[in-house]
Amino acid sequence: MEKDFDIIIYGATGFTGQLCVKYLSENATDIKWGIAGRNKKKLQKVLSDLSIDVSIFIADSDDQEALDQITNKTKVILTTAGPFHRYGSKLVKSCVKNSSHYVDITGESFWIREMIDKHHDEASSKGVRIIPACGYDSLPSDLGSYFVRKKVKGPIKRIESFHAGQGGVSGGTTETGFSMGDLNLDKKMNDPFVLNPAESISKEQRAKSSDMIGIKYNKTIKAWTGPFIMAIMNTRVVRRSATLLDERQEGYGLNFTYQEHAFYKKLSTTFLVSFMTLLFGFIIKTPLRKIVRPLLPKPGEGPSEETMNNGFFDSLFSAQLEDGSVETYRVHGKGDPGYRVTSKFVCESALTLIKESDSLPGGKDYGGILTPSTGLGDPLIKRLSDNGIIFEGPLVD
Repeated sequence: MEKDFDIIIYGATGFTGQLCVKYLSENATDIKWGIAGRNKKKLQKVLSDLSIDVSIFIADSDDQEALDQITNKTKVILTTAGPFHRYGSKLVKSCVKNSSHYVDITGESFWIREMIDKHHDEASSKGVRIIPACGYDSLPSDLGSYFVRKKVKGPIKRIESFHAGQGGVSGGTTETGFSMGDLNLDKKMNDPFVLNPAESISKEQRAKSSDMIGIKYNKTIKAWTGPFIMAIMNTRVVRRSATLLDERQEGYGLNFTYQEHAFYKKLSTTFLVSFMTLLFGFIIKTPLRKIVRPLLPKPGEGPSEETMNNGFFDSLFSAQLEDGSVETYRVHGKGDPGYRVTSKFVCESALTLIKESDSLPGGKDYGGILTPSTGLGDPLIKRLSDNGIIFEGPLVD
């Protein structure tokens, strides 16, 4: 099917959506792209503020016909409109129906599970790549683990990743977190393998994949480690990748396991942030969320330019090989991870689908509800490496 546009950004008036508009305007001058959302005046203002002239499309997330008109016109949909369990389901359906590839920045594993159940088989049969979690949720974890797999010679028994970062928070992110508290998700959220086929999981993998992470000193990375707030999403994505790679005979290794942590220089910081992480989890699961939510940024609001420019992320990967040896790898970059870096991640993911279509993993006809590593793999690592994201290792003491 011939398409008039390469990429259309849906949700372009949101905080991260506007960052994506700016990124494409500066880094994708050789493709045809446009923006979409619910409010024409707000979309026009985004273009006016950035002095950009691209096409505008209007579609409410519940309007299947209007969404179909957009997906019929574009090769790739890039969406930042969350919470995705509210605003993403019909858009995914439309992409699969009309053979448009799709990338987003969701951190909602329960919603991805729903999309797998509804659309994986059809997307797979059509060669349509539906790739959620292309932001800081969960690209560093997933692509970093994949990078380790490509570098290591031989099977990998286990990877533990460790994450640090600095940045701000937006109203869209907090809205997603608090909206999830209104849903009965304990069973799905607490399943470490919610994104995997049930028959793909061994007893050993279940035993070594708990979300319960304590505070301890790690000699390999020479830092204090504790719970990582995003692990409950990221670990699910990496484990799905492992299964999808197994299906292509490109897996990590027999009974491969994965866990992740936050890391800090000081023990006092480790205790403080771990406590705040547990407190946030408690708040969103109780009626306290209705009191706390109005005190936080509203949808459309986000961190300042200074905060975004001064931010960073740093991810370390400790790989245990089957012979017992351990190798360490690193992925890192400058910029607020949740916004400056996330907009780069998801835009480069969309551009990979357009510009690297002949070298995508799995071959031309590969599709389904995929992950960043299984759907974009080496070509995305190359594009990110050319744009300020550093992949390195094995590291030497």
